[in-house]
Amino acid sequence: MAMDPFSQLILTISVTSFLTFQWLFHKVSPWMSMRISPGFLSLSDKQKVEWNSRTVSTFHALLVGIFCLHILFFDDAVNEDPVWGDPTLVKTNVAITTGYLISDLLLIFYYWKAIGDKFFVVHHLAALYAYYYVLGEGMLPYFANFRLLAEFSTPCVNQRWFFEVLGYPKSSRPNMANGVAMAVVFFMVRIAVMPVYYSRMYAVYGTEAFYLVPWGGRVAWICSSICLDIMNIMWMHKIARGCYKVLRSAHRNKAGTPQENGKTD
Repeated sequence: MAMDPFSQLILTISVTSFLTFQWLFHKVSPWMSMRISPGFLSLSDKQKVEWNSRTVSTFHALLVGIFCLHILFFDDAVNEDPVWGDPTLVKTNVAITTGYLISDLLLIFYYWKAIGDKFFVVHHLAALYAYYYVLGEGMLPYFANFRLLAEFSTPCVNQRWFFEVLGYPKSSRPNMANGVAMAVVFFMVRIAVMPVYYSRMYAVYGTEAFYLVPWGGRVAWICSSICLDIMNIMWMHKIARGCYKVLRSAHRNKAGTPQENGKTD
């Protein structure tokens, strides 16, 4: 069976994305990092692997996040019919992410001692399973795109790790600014959007369009959404607590109260 030209294009985008992210990891990130941050050279090999992995992750998050916003605001077909609307742009975005996830999985397995994490493997595989329905069947483009909005919180999470590994104290200005930004962005793109997402899901539930989605697609969509959001709520709680602690200790320091143990964690 011959592939239609659009499917071929999507496959090409995924493969190109995979190769690009490999190139960014192996060549571009080390080259750029040495020039931007001299501290990169003094990191251990394990830390360099994670550094490059996070640099690529930040680039992917910004690229896909901006594309997401464009679709959310300007792609009428998808916004009017969230289950079966013309998924051209969403498929392109999901294809980029698919290439990234496969590239990242490969790196996780190859550098397991440095960046191996069972949780990330499960996360990536669950996402790929859900994206199969978007890319293969063209289903649920609005919801797939909406989930990708969450990527906007990734750069702040990565930046926190960069500061930590470069030895910035937790109470330093850049670290605190990033911490607050992380809490705010995480809340906006993962928590505050939940009512919008689930009200669209509820509006579609039980309609003809809903029943045209095969059982596996419904499971991938509804169960993965709920599981991801339970994790998001747990993470938000941790981030908010961490943010509050650091701000409170910084305030104490400013007020001139001596810290009992010097720890701001």
